[in-house]
Amino acid sequence: MKYILLLFFLAACSSGEKAKLVWEEDFNSEVLDASKWSYQLGDGCPELCGWGNNEPQIYTRNNHELRDGKLYITVKKEDSIYTSTRITTKDKFEFKYGRVEARAKIPTGKGVWPAFWMLGANIDEVGWPLSGEIDILEYVGKEPGIIFTSLHTQDSHGNTINTRKTKIDGIEEGFHVYAADWSPEKIEFFVDGKSVYTFSPGERSQEVWPFDQPFYLLLNVAVGGNFGGPEIDDSIFPQQFVVDYIRVYKP
Repeated sequence: MKYILLLFFLAACSSGEKAKLVWEEDFNSEVLDASKWSYQLGDGCPELCGWGNNEPQIYTRNNHELRDGKLYITVKKEDSIYTSTRITTKDKFEFKYGRVEARAKIPTGKGVWPAFWMLGANIDEVGWPLSGEIDILEYVGKEPGIIFTSLHTQDSHGNTINTRKTKIDGIEEGFHVYAADWSPEKIEFFVDGKSVYTFSPGERSQEVWPFDQPFYLLLNVAVGGNFGGPEIDDSIFPQQFVVDYIRVYKP
């Protein structure tokens, strides 16, 4: 981990820039810091039933805990109901350009869909996908060993063309660092310091590149849905998405 951070700082220094830590969450308290995070609750209805992807889970305030300096999001099935947690920094922290990274351990099994991602802060004004979406980490249990890094825009939403599936041996084992370097020229994604996808389009209209504005952070575990798949293995639950830290650096 120290080696990965060193490489980043050396790269920043070599370009004449000095990276500065501007926001961090180490989950060292007993409860979520309300000055940093808000909950998104329920099933998305009436505005976005199924959270826009036909997902069956209900988000609650009770499917997580902070322990030993880590956030544990637990996805469960109780009776016929799936429950999970979804939190966001919307209206509390947003940034434009920089490096964002999280160290996390993903849940596994057919039906789970953990994500570390970002949405454009203007989403209430222009709507999705014109606001833009940056998916730093997505994993779907129906495709073991694969990490998804994607960008959703007005030009490419739905079955987005701006995406990369990366096969990583042992990705389900232990913790890994998921990061994105975001500049006016490009967005480059990394897993454990290795570049896995770069998006740098020639056209810079809002429909193609809505990334010249502030974005906020989200963490959640969804279940099934259009992306996670209609088949859910109920025998896997409960599952946990464990996040050690999140850090944001700016030049």
